Amino acid sequence: MKSFRRELYYNIPKRFALINITPDVLSCVIESGVKEGLVLVNSMHITSSVFINDDEAGLHGDFELWLERLAPHSPVSRYRHNDTGEDNAAAHLKRQIMGREAVVAITGGKLDFGAWEQIFYGEFDGRRKKRVLVKVIGE
Repeated sequence: MKSFRRELYYNIPKRFALINITPDVLSCVIESGVKEGLVLVNSMHITSSVFINDDEAGLHGDFELWLERLAPHSPVSRYRHNDTGEDNAAAHLKRQIMGREAVVAITGGKLDFGAWEQIFYGEFDGRRKKRVLVKVIGE
């Protein structure tokens, strides 16, 4: 069995963004040489997420509005976590909702997706460099 590990880095200048990272993940799969297996993609930060969904601008706007209704950034005083001097409690909650990682099957050296599926990096407390782990295993 082969194993391949790569860290991807993203530095989003604003607090919130949804970035399609499917091409970056596919590049890792191709470089790994794995034809049949799995790829794990996970955020290495507790204020960002990796998830699978459709790459459609309206849906992305819906996600942003929905997440902001569930865990509004302001006022920051509403969150106990922010008593430590942080202002990112809402980002932690958004990550919990959207999840930490995605696992995708690799078949014939390609990502084995359903219709419209893509891999996204969700940033909820940007403005600094963050890591995403890509781990490929298989034959």
